[in-house]
Amino acid sequence: MMNWFTSHLNRILVICLAGCLIVGNWLYAPPALALIQIRLFDLSYESCPEEIGEGAVTPGGTSMPASCFLISGKAENPTNKDIYNADIFGRIYDANDNPVMQNRTRLGSIDEVPPGVSDFKLRISVSENQATPLKLEQFKAAGFAGAVRR
Repeated sequence: MMNWFTSHLNRILVICLAGCLIVGNWLYAPPALALIQIRLFDLSYESCPEEIGEGAVTPGGTSMPASCFLISGKAENPTNKDIYNADIFGRIYDANDNPVMQNRTRLGSIDEVPPGVSDFKLRISVSENQATPLKLEQFKAAGFAGAVRR
């Protein structure tokens, strides 16, 4: 009788301990980081000042002459927390509807986006043989609240 009681008591203790660990982890688990969508709007662009754009070359390792542009606009962070290293995505076309960044939608990042609406700027290089005006389409950004470890 004692062996039966002892073996069942051990099983009950193991089950209770496992349940306590599961509930404890659930209660004290750190919050999950969620990707936060940032609306980008009021987009425009202008040629880079000479000191920024001097000697620009096209992206992707080729050394073709390029034009430098600064894209600016507004970023709307819907949370009450700062967002860091928000990736900017979008499509840019030249005047002939040719893509400026072939097979590439990630265009850069914004270091910090405070809560609410704030200004941002993004520098891009465009091959000199692509006609302006540029068309900026489907721009958005996404990032995480708090510091992201790399």
